[in-house]
Amino acid sequence: MLDASEDVMGVITGRIEERFQMPLADLRRAVQAAPQANPEATTIVHWYGVLAEAQQALDTAEDVLVEALGTQPSDVLDDPVMELAHQVNAAVASRDGRAMVVNYLLDPNAPGKRGPGVSRGASPATRAPALPTSPPTLPSTRNTPARGAAR
Repeated sequence: MLDASEDVMGVITGRIEERFQMPLADLRRAVQAAPQANPEATTIVHWYGVLAEAQQALDTAEDVLVEALGTQPSDVLDDPVMELAHQVNAAVASRDGRAMVVNYLLDPNAPGKRGPGVSRGASPATRAPALPTSPPTLPSTRNTPARGAAR
């Protein structure tokens, strides 16, 4: 049976390999050899590396927690062990967040990637305003008496 880390990394690796039609190791070598050739691949390979680091940190935190749990009575968890459990939870959140980034990068239909004003390679911040805008018109001050001034 696979554990959750193998599932997460395996699924994302599979999606990357399907998207680029090559094994991840080959894609990494291609990006390393020519990072400017395909900016999308370069970004995805970078974030996959960040994800892999987060997964390694999670695996390490889980191993430390399991070891600590092996020395504890089964009915009581002391503060140091609870702190280790919190570290595992934080590592899971970090890994999951990075997995979400990679999934977003792999999804061509993700919010902000399609629609009017979004061109290939352009970020959503470079789109035109939703409504036409013009500078506000100021009222004319000619022939307008100042407030409280005598006429």
